[in-house]
Amino acid sequence: MAPANRQGYSAVQILLHWTIALLVLFQLIFGESMGEVTEALEHGAVPDPTEQLLADAHYWVGIAILVLVGLRLLVRLFQGTPAPIGQGLAVRAAKIVHGIFYLLLVAVPVTGLLAVYVDEEIGEVHEIGKPLFIAFIVIHALGALFHHFWLKDRTLKRMLSPAP
Repeated sequence: MAPANRQGYSAVQILLHWTIALLVLFQLIFGESMGEVTEALEHGAVPDPTEQLLADAHYWVGIAILVLVGLRLLVRLFQGTPAPIGQGLAVRAAKIVHGIFYLLLVAVPVTGLLAVYVDEEIGEVHEIGKPLFIAFIVIHALGALFHHFWLKDRTLKRMLSPAP
């Protein structure tokens, strides 16, 4: 199914990567509004309109992330990915970090939906996603910068411009 010798990522893969990254960043910055609205409603108060707007956006952006990740996985299945640059422990570490990202990108929106529709207590599991995302974003970014500035290879450039 997937091409075996890709040199880089396709324009669609790059677009999906950066769109999902921006949506996750939005969630990390504005996601607290969901808790504010929930707490206001639990106390019989009317939520602040801005908080309500951001909480609604958090809900829909979470669904968008889930859909886009599904699409990204399908594109990955059909288009493949370029071979990792490097070898050994670094490649294994990168695969683990990417695997955890995919897990978080599915589990966090799903637990958010479960908290809304099944049991509010699942929201506590959902909230663990924020520090995990922050930690893995830092690890991922440092890895990309290490490849770019220290190893001077094309790892970062492959996610910035499509392969021919």
